[in-house]
Amino acid sequence: MSRENPLWGAPRIHGELLMLGIEVAQSTVSKYMIRGCKPPSQSWKTFLRNHAEAIAAIDMCVVPTVTFDRLFAFLVLGHGRRQLLWFEVTRHPTAEWLARQITEAFPWTSAPTYLIRDNDKAYGHVFTARVQAMGIRDKPITPKSPWQNGLAERLIGTLRRECLDHIIVFGEAHVRQILFACAAYYNQARTHLALHKDVPVKRAIQRFGRIIGMPVLAGLHHQYVRI
Repeated sequence: MSRENPLWGAPRIHGELLMLGIEVAQSTVSKYMIRGCKPPSQSWKTFLRNHAEAIAAIDMCVVPTVTFDRLFAFLVLGHGRRQLLWFEVTRHPTAEWLARQITEAFPWTSAPTYLIRDNDKAYGHVFTARVQAMGIRDKPITPKSPWQNGLAERLIGTLRRECLDHIIVFGEAHVRQILFACAAYYNQARTHLALHKDVPVKRAIQRFGRIIGMPVLAGLHHQYVRI
């Protein structure tokens, strides 16, 4: 019991034993408990798993253009269904601009309970104040620990490998157009192993009809449907 339930103390285990008809002293239980097998608080991975439906993650990636300008794509990901909730592009990601994106991403009462982000200096006081005003609990990751925002990092990697690395970008409007098509494919067609090969926006399984392939992103990918 001590090994399987690291949050239980001697009184709790003693009570369980009494309910099983095992009469021992609580001091005996305390003596034989497993010590230090796990940290007293939940791990970061446990926190992410237990609160997935209430967590959103944000991150930015750099998108170079054909003229070697640097654009910044801001992405918002919902942990529960791995859904790309919002994106926007800018040349200069200020705290005011980032705060406005959070408001756009979560209108009315749709704000998540927790927001995971890195420690980029762009997230200034204006941003943190806006998050707090919306009732969101800000959860910056530990410095130099990108794995703690792994889902957002993986999303960026997927967008690069399956889209951005294969397209020459001409400017902000072009990046928005590309990301709009990517988001639609990512949310509505691309299957995810973490979702047991389902898609973020659930769709009905088609069992009848002729199968056709519809090109996505100028044929870079295809979405298959029955008609």
